[in-house]
Amino acid sequence: MQKRILIVDDEPAIRDMVAFAVRKGDYEAVHAGDARQAQEAIADRVPDLILLDWMLPGTTGIELARRWRREALTREIPIIMLTARGEENDRVGGLEAGVDDYVVKPFSSRELLARIRAVMRRSRDDDEDGSVTQGELRIDGAAHRVFAGNEPVSIGPTEYRLLHFFMTHADRVYSRSQLLDHVWGGSVYVEERTVDVHIRRLRKTLEPFRLDGMVQTVRGAGYRFSASV
Repeated sequence: MQKRILIVDDEPAIRDMVAFAVRKGDYEAVHAGDARQAQEAIADRVPDLILLDWMLPGTTGIELARRWRREALTREIPIIMLTARGEENDRVGGLEAGVDDYVVKPFSSRELLARIRAVMRRSRDDDEDGSVTQGELRIDGAAHRVFAGNEPVSIGPTEYRLLHFFMTHADRVYSRSQLLDHVWGGSVYVEERTVDVHIRRLRKTLEPFRLDGMVQTVRGAGYRFSASV
C-alpha cells in the first residue's frame, strides 16, 4: 500500500506545492488546512507521516504536535515541521514538542523528499528491531512498545529509537555525534543539540517510573545507559 502523508498548512498554494513534491516521491498526499481538518483526515486513515506547518488558524503546529504526542492513535506518527522560523530556539522548541525533524522555508522538493525518506527509513528500521530487557525496562520489538515492569510507557518515535539503541548498547559512553550517527543516521544533517533535547524528553518519559537515572550524563564525554541506578 502506498505510504500516506498528511500535509497540514493553511495556505493552499503551499499545500499544493508540497503535495506535488510528495507525489513525485511516490507517496499519497492528503491535505488539511487547520487542526479540525487534520483530525478528520487522521480519523479517516492514520497517515504514515505528517508534514505540519508552524502557524495554523486558531492554534500552532507546536500545540498540535504536543496534543498528538499525548494521544495513543497519533503518538508514534513521525512529524516533520514546516517552518519559516530558522532560529535555534524555535527549532529546539519544535523538537521538545515531539517533532522528529524540521524543514525551514523556503525549501526545495529535493530537500523535503530527502527529509521524508530519512524519517521513513528510521521508522522502518524500528519495526525490524528485536526485543530487549534491561533491569525494569523492556522493549517489545514486535509490538513496538516499551514497558516499565508491567506498566506501558508512553513514548515518542525518536525517544523509542534512542532508548532501543541505549538498551542494546548498555554501559557504554557515546558522544553526541556518535548518537546522531547511530540513531538519526550519518547521512542526515541534524545539530548535536538535538541529542540533548531528546535525552531530556527520554528522561521525562522515564521519570514517572523512577527510571530516568538510567540515562546518565558523562561530563565531557556524552551519555551512557545503565540499568544499575
